[in-house]
Amino acid sequence: MSKNTKISDEDLTHIWHPCTQMKDHETFPLIPIKRAKGVYLYDFDDKAYIDCISSWWVNIFGHCNEFINDKIKEQLDTLEHVLLAGFTHEPAVKLASKLVEITPKGLNKLFFADNGSSAIEVALKMSFHYHKNRGDKRELFLSLSNSYHGETIGALSVGDVSLYKETYEPLLLKAIQTPVPTNQTQQSAFEAIEALKNILEIRGHEISAFIIEPLIQGAGGMHMYHSIYITKAYELCKQYGIHLIADEIMSGFGRTGTMFAMEQTGVTPDFMTLSKGLTGGYLPLAVVMTTDDIYSAFYFDYNEHKAFLHSHSYTGNPLACSASLASLELFENTNIVELNLQKSAYMREKLEKFKILKNVKEVRILGMVGVVELQGYVASQRIGLEVYKYGLKNGILIRPLGNVIYFMPPYIISYEEMDKMFDVTFEAINLLKNI
Repeated sequence: MSKNTKISDEDLTHIWHPCTQMKDHETFPLIPIKRAKGVYLYDFDDKAYIDCISSWWVNIFGHCNEFINDKIKEQLDTLEHVLLAGFTHEPAVKLASKLVEITPKGLNKLFFADNGSSAIEVALKMSFHYHKNRGDKRELFLSLSNSYHGETIGALSVGDVSLYKETYEPLLLKAIQTPVPTNQTQQSAFEAIEALKNILEIRGHEISAFIIEPLIQGAGGMHMYHSIYITKAYELCKQYGIHLIADEIMSGFGRTGTMFAMEQTGVTPDFMTLSKGLTGGYLPLAVVMTTDDIYSAFYFDYNEHKAFLHSHSYTGNPLACSASLASLELFENTNIVELNLQKSAYMREKLEKFKILKNVKEVRILGMVGVVELQGYVASQRIGLEVYKYGLKNGILIRPLGNVIYFMPPYIISYEEMDKMFDVTFEAINLLKNI
């Protein structure tokens, strides 16, 4: 029995994997990974796979980055963890200062959490509690159609993934959706703004916050829309006293062509949630950035009803903060955002050839996110799974979202590696016609 098979069998004895119908693994084996370096993952047979999705969008500088490794090792010999209630430590303080410096102007306060979904929970609770402290009862949240914000109860509530909503509906918070712009044109953005106006005229006084994934909806098929929508939506939110929450968990840290997607809108949200690439993919960490105004609504002599009520055991973990500081230092030292724009232009060029395939509906790109959307298949065919299998067989890891094939590689990917990523995927999609 090979080491790959042995580990896979032992795994399936006990481990329940995320976003997985475990019965699939009766016929489709797990891929045990022994080690990783740069953009490559290696199994126990030393077969290499290009990680074309940054391991669920987190490893923005690839795997086992020596600079980040060294910073974590250095921190490990000093302080591995301490509670952040009544105590603090230098990595958390340095990281907070750095994030205030690089995020949109006015986001002067931050609250640490452990992961993206938890950050969403914090932002939702903080918004609701802010209004409560100001004597205003607002129990409703607003989000975009086709949105995804995580899988804890509050995050699911403001998402719009039908599978999740239908399954867990009795447990969810009060939330409604407004139409997302249908595409990346200004016209569709203004049409969606009119729909938003109609909702706010009727229910604006009930809404605590409007939460968005700026410019690109990740799990919603990498759907993209124009920045003018956010600019105009922000103005409407201000009219009705509604907070704007920018969920930059996926889009933050250079993925969309700017350090943060909100930079392309010209506005500062009331809340910005960050995670995933925050630590370069090394350790769980999230933050909620917010304003002095929101912070001040909780700043009183002791009163159990006005203090913000939320905590995590690993809040502001020093190792995670050190990984994040190292990742941000790499941005500063290597001008990553500008280099990403050059790679984005190359990705756009490579995507052009997919348009000749009749089973391709559309290609689109935003920064370091490239998308090929297929047509002519029903969900039961699981076409994305066929592309995934072909990719693994030929040394690339992609994880399609239904009929949407997307590429979110680590920023360190070379042009030759991008060639393989796109060429193998093209072959896979071209072969689908014969399935």
